[in-house]
Amino acid sequence: MTAFDDRKVAPWSLCLLASLALFVAAEVWPQEKTQKTPQEKAAYNVTVNAITIAVTVQDKKGRYINNLEEKDFVVYENNEKKTINYFQHDQSAPLSLTVLLDVSGSMALENKFEECRRALQVLAEKVLAPQDELALLVFADGEVEVAARHSTDRSAFLAALEQEQAYGKTALNDAVAVSPQYAVRARNEKRALILITDGIENDSQSSAEQALEIARRVDVPIYVIGYKIPRAEEILARHKRRTGLTAMGIVETLKMFADATGGKAFFLDDLESLLAAIYEIKQEQSHQYLIGYTSYKDDDKYRRIRVTTVKGNYRIRTRQGY
Repeated sequence: MTAFDDRKVAPWSLCLLASLALFVAAEVWPQEKTQKTPQEKAAYNVTVNAITIAVTVQDKKGRYINNLEEKDFVVYENNEKKTINYFQHDQSAPLSLTVLLDVSGSMALENKFEECRRALQVLAEKVLAPQDELALLVFADGEVEVAARHSTDRSAFLAALEQEQAYGKTALNDAVAVSPQYAVRARNEKRALILITDGIENDSQSSAEQALEIARRVDVPIYVIGYKIPRAEEILARHKRRTGLTAMGIVETLKMFADATGGKAFFLDDLESLLAAIYEIKQEQSHQYLIGYTSYKDDDKYRRIRVTTVKGNYRIRTRQGY
């Protein structure tokens, strides 16, 4: 059974072990020793990757910059300048948006789940353009479910959203590890994942760092909405599995997920600001540049990405690496 075939989703152990196996195989799996010439070794070890990154450019006041051309960008990988071989900036291009919604028991507190449901109804009915795709993933009790597949038809999304109820524990890290693998399968070039959660983590098999190591290998920015994060120690104590669960720790973890993948983190406490964040995410997607280049790798080590512009003192946000 695969993780995303239908609403019957495999336990996290199956999904996560498969992902971790792919991650570590190159470094720990024993290789058969054979004699090769230096030329054969070089050819055998080099992997060619087509890398695409979504780039957001804003001025100091936060206004989006939309008049840049391919020649205005410089892309570096591990401080090596790369040749741009793909460039797209179409503000009307359709978007494939995947919502990853925390439906664990803690989301039932303080009316969190109902307010998130209302905001997502607005997203489906009023925010997205008719050509935009929308999908819904939900997670609780060690499983992730595809509640509604990517579609321009909002009826399945809205029906699934109406049926969901908050229950069980929260495997937040595990959800972040596997969900981008579903989001990247959407048909549109512009893709994003919106994670909505109160940030409580008490059921994952992976650490936040392990989850991020897997998620950032997929070219999908994660926009994180930390909604009504518990601040009182007595509330956190009811849900924590480890002593490290604190309000500050939750914020740092969620911000790490967003920053590393080129997304953005929001920390909100009311429905009005939640709706504003939903609108902002859609707006940002419309203004993004898509830039592609070719990477030649002879190992499986992390590669850091940096993007600059040759004109203007702009703030640039993109995926930090892979």
